[in-house]
Amino acid sequence: MKIIVFFILIFIYSCSDNQSLAKKNNNVFYDKAFEYQEKGKLDSAFLYFYRAKDLFIQQKDNFGAAKCLTNLAIIQETKGDYFGSQETALSALKYLNPKDTLQHIYLSINNNTIGITASKLKDYKKAVEFYQQALKFTKSEEDKIIYQNNLANNYAKEKKYTQAINLFIYTSKMNGEDKINYARTLTNLAKTKWLQNPDYNPVPEFQKALNIRIKEKDNWGLNSSYSHLADYYARTKTDSALFYSRKMYEISKEIDSPDDQIEALQKLISLENPEKSKQYFKIYQKIGDSLQTARNKAKNQFALIRYETEKNKADFLKAKAESTERQNYIIQQYFALGFSVLIIIGFWFYLKRSRKILRQEKLIEVKNTELKYSKKVHDRVANRIYQIMSQVENTSIVDRNALLFGLENVYETSRDISYENKDINENQNFFEQLQKMLDSYSSDFVKVIYNGNYDKLWDSINFQTKTEIYLILQEMMTNMKKHSKADKVFLKFERQETHISISYTDNGIGIEKISPKNGLQNMENRIHAINGKIIFDTETKNLLKINISFPV
Repeated sequence: MKIIVFFILIFIYSCSDNQSLAKKNNNVFYDKAFEYQEKGKLDSAFLYFYRAKDLFIQQKDNFGAAKCLTNLAIIQETKGDYFGSQETALSALKYLNPKDTLQHIYLSINNNTIGITASKLKDYKKAVEFYQQALKFTKSEEDKIIYQNNLANNYAKEKKYTQAINLFIYTSKMNGEDKINYARTLTNLAKTKWLQNPDYNPVPEFQKALNIRIKEKDNWGLNSSYSHLADYYARTKTDSALFYSRKMYEISKEIDSPDDQIEALQKLISLENPEKSKQYFKIYQKIGDSLQTARNKAKNQFALIRYETEKNKADFLKAKAESTERQNYIIQQYFALGFSVLIIIGFWFYLKRSRKILRQEKLIEVKNTELKYSKKVHDRVANRIYQIMSQVENTSIVDRNALLFGLENVYETSRDISYENKDINENQNFFEQLQKMLDSYSSDFVKVIYNGNYDKLWDSINFQTKTEIYLILQEMMTNMKKHSKADKVFLKFERQETHISISYTDNGIGIEKISPKNGLQNMENRIHAINGKIIFDTETKNLLKINISFPV
């Protein structure tokens, strides 16, 4: 909704500002870009804005180039290319002049775009800086409400609830007779109060905002209301949470928002019965894959457009430069060529030497590692096996159970050694290490999806607990890969006041057909060591569900 408003604002200002400059520097690409943008053909609009930008730069029209870059950044953000959008918007700032009041509207829109991308990339401190810059340069009351709402939401994500609440209250006074903006501010204010105080009841305000949105036929707002109500009731009234989750899923399909459909499906998967949960999981997987494919395609397409445009421009400039140099600067050209060859040769020798040193270091590292693990295998495994062999050789009657027990100990010791090089690093970010481990089990044949694993989740959790959880999940994923025959795996991480819960689901053969020798006892021992619980669903066929919880 915000993006549409920005497009309209940009179009209005583009038609009105600096008409004399437009006549002087006519740019057919710029007009063509807006034609495609109005028709919703954003890929074509991106291409022509990019060409228009290059032409404006050639004409030494910095403001024209900045307007194109501002539009390019908005298109990239709309398509989910957040890093690309941020890079483009930052480039636009280089061409905008803060002293020119005619350019302030673009400064405000561009800074707001950077704020949105920074917030979506979870760089909340940077987002605050750019939202404040957007407010500094705008004189439009409607824009101020949008930017302040964005800033307040960002404060809430930072858990600066008091600042967020004060800003929402201030914004609500500015809404006037705009019922849609009022409903948005009201529901955000209630949600923030609830986040600040879990005992606060936001339902009356949620319902008030919901009624306004129903009356105003604000489907995007309805989607937000259903989401907040489902989240609130998830812990207290699961039937109400399920009702609003279904409502959210239906309205998200109506407004054709894949991101909101995925959010609604995540709620339904955790709230519905196992059979429906499985159906929703399949839909979730399909939409998620399609959305990711579309975003990757958009990113690649934008990169290709930039590459082709830059390549054509570079080829043209190169041909022009070569022609001039042949006529006027032949001696200088040969000198530059010779100097370049010397640099390349020197750089080649440098690379060759660096690679040789690197190979030697790697070889030494590999040998040291081999020596280390060879010693461990000899001391901890080979010696124990020899001991068992001696016992068998020197005993006339072999105790079968004792022999199995001894071999099991040797097996566990060898597993511990094999996992030693996979333990977590205390000095590195844990959630990234866990994410890397989970991603390593994903392939073309097995899709691993997880939700809720973020940095804040592991705050105040000690290193021993993190290590045990890491190894439990590693054991679980290894069992999945070896035994379950699953092609889809879903993990959900959730932190509550007193504990963290992790739910695991796969669509494999189920736990009834899994041998108890594949590490289940080991997982139970590890979770008990940190005073946690692990529950295996033994009744559901063709759908393995495991729930883990441990105190924070």
